Amino acid sequence: MTDSLANELGRRERQIMDILFRLERATVAQVLAELPDPPTYSAVRGMLRLLEDKGFITHERDGLRYVYLPAGDTGQARRSALRHMVNTFFGGSGESAVAALLDLPETKLSAEERDRMMRLIRKARSEGR
Repeated sequence: MTDSLANELGRRERQIMDILFRLERATVAQVLAELPDPPTYSAVRGMLRLLEDKGFITHERDGLRYVYLPAGDTGQARRSALRHMVNTFFGGSGESAVAALLDLPETKLSAEERDRMMRLIRKARSEGR
């Protein structure tokens, strides 16, 4: 997936992609159950077919039904979504985004997570990032 994903897809298509990334794989019925204010089953099936035609998703057969999954690298899609969020909500400031994340009351980092974050910060600093 590319950085332009958010610009290439309509609202419903982005919602469907969010669902597929979260679930990793889903049937039409599972996508439909996860959509807010869902359209018809046929409309979801059509949107999935369109997303597949655009190359964003693929499908596998499971008996008589199709199971849909994101095409490509999930890590790249995560980076693209994060970059979009940081640019949109934090003016491109990674520091502001991290500070907001750490300020959330539900964010409780374990000692291992804090150590990993510190290692990542040291690595980024040594690489001049």
